[in-house]
Amino acid sequence: MTDEEFMRDVLQRIATGPTLSKDLPREDATRAMQIILDGKADEVQAGIFFIALRMKRETNDELIGILDAINSSILPLQVNIDELLTIVDPYDGYLRSSPSSPFLPAVLAACGQRVLTHGLESMGPKFGATHHAVLHAAGYKLPSNRQEVASALENKRIGWSYASQQLLAPKLAALSALRTRIVKRPSLTTIEVAINSIVPGGSSHLVTGFVHKPYPPIYASLAAAAGFSSTLVVRGVEGGVVPSLSQPARYFASVGEEELLQVDICPKDIGINRSERAVPLPATLHSDSIRSVKAPENPFADELATYSANLGIRALNAEEGYTRDSLVYAAAIILHGRCLTQSMPEAADRVREVLDNGSALAHFEADN
Repeated sequence: MTDEEFMRDVLQRIATGPTLSKDLPREDATRAMQIILDGKADEVQAGIFFIALRMKRETNDELIGILDAINSSILPLQVNIDELLTIVDPYDGYLRSSPSSPFLPAVLAACGQRVLTHGLESMGPKFGATHHAVLHAAGYKLPSNRQEVASALENKRIGWSYASQQLLAPKLAALSALRTRIVKRPSLTTIEVAINSIVPGGSSHLVTGFVHKPYPPIYASLAAAAGFSSTLVVRGVEGGVVPSLSQPARYFASVGEEELLQVDICPKDIGINRSERAVPLPATLHSDSIRSVKAPENPFADELATYSANLGIRALNAEEGYTRDSLVYAAAIILHGRCLTQSMPEAADRVREVLDNGSALAHFEADN
């Protein structure tokens, strides 16, 4: 069957309404995604493929099949480190709170971890303040190629790096314009967190966030299929890796494809007692009419990125506040969730130490 015939067959199966559509086996989802990544399907077919999957609801086999195609389109890059921790927030960023997580890799690097984070400058449907935008506003020198990413990870003085999707998975990144025209979140929003193209000598570990209950096992399955040795999935604000600062939360931890372990957590247990769930927006950015723009080149997102960058640098300079508490909480969860400390209070003390002694700031500024 030719690629054109195959795509027609696939679309006939998945785009027949909510009750008559059929699920794809993993290998068919892989081939369809390979055709799209290689530019052999026209944009109408590609758009229908993603919309139809969303409408009928994707199966695990379909999600993993698409991920197989994405990761097979990537040339893995070996890095000379024992372990790599990858932290991924939603690619479409933040609009309801000020993100602190772009500074989390530097904090964890100061705690002895090698950390990668990745994303895009802007992505729908939110078009919010992303890691890319916040780090750029903070003066971070964004890597221009994968070797710069590898060098930063291998350098003990740095120990972390951000990588744009254009560097990690260029064929997937080339679909950004199509995703904008689709408007609603396609399956790629879930799948792209498990991109795995930077390969350490030992094991890789994935940390990401979720809001809706069904997602932890989905992320764990994707991570295992992509070759991550473990997954930690945090119920975080706006789907990120930082939980609410004002109420109990939970995270799920796995090793390979084993059953997920739910861990209940509370910020008060590590001395955090805030009235707001997340880093509040300033009064100048609190207008609902501004925040609801949700369009490319969103001016609100740019302003929020600049504001968040300023707060992040101040937190790395040992300033007390919501951003510092967010970094302490999220980093403590990761350290303890990966069994690197015996308790959450011990993990939180370790994070506060690297913020107070300047080592987290030194790791952030080492290559800037």
